[in-house]
Amino acid sequence: MASQPPKYPESVYDFIIKDANGNDIDLSIFKGKVLLIVNVASKCGMTNSNYTELNQLYEKYKDQGLEILAFPCNQFGEEEPGSNDEIQEFVCTRFKSEFPIFGKVEVNGENASLLYKFLKSGKWGIFGDDIQWNFAKFLVNKDGQVVDRYYPTTSPLSLEHDIKKLLGVS
Repeated sequence: MASQPPKYPESVYDFIIKDANGNDIDLSIFKGKVLLIVNVASKCGMTNSNYTELNQLYEKYKDQGLEILAFPCNQFGEEEPGSNDEIQEFVCTRFKSEFPIFGKVEVNGENASLLYKFLKSGKWGIFGDDIQWNFAKFLVNKDGQVVDRYYPTTSPLSLEHDIKKLLGVS
């Protein structure tokens, strides 16, 4: 039943998603937190900079209510070819990431994760519906509502002002 929301999801908290170990994770456990949801890849040219900066943000703001949710995706240049175990090993060993890594998903097309269909349902203007590449980012407020979407090339550290605002920290 992973990724099966109620009939009309009202927030990201209405989803149950598989983690990298195959366990169902009810995203409602993140209620009251600010979420940065990112589709990730291990073999992308943007991997090093994104994971490094995501780790910096997480370390700095996790105790103030930030959660980063990473969703591996192999839809762009086959840059996330490994199994969930291999992906988790890579992220945890090479980057020492402590934020949650979920099971591999598709973010575009017929087989797109229901969570990603929900994330992309906002009025995003020039973005259109599709995710452009690895490391697209969605910022979600404490109520589980998407408040912003960022291009894959957007540096995670450049989101710090928006994150601090949602966390209510200066």
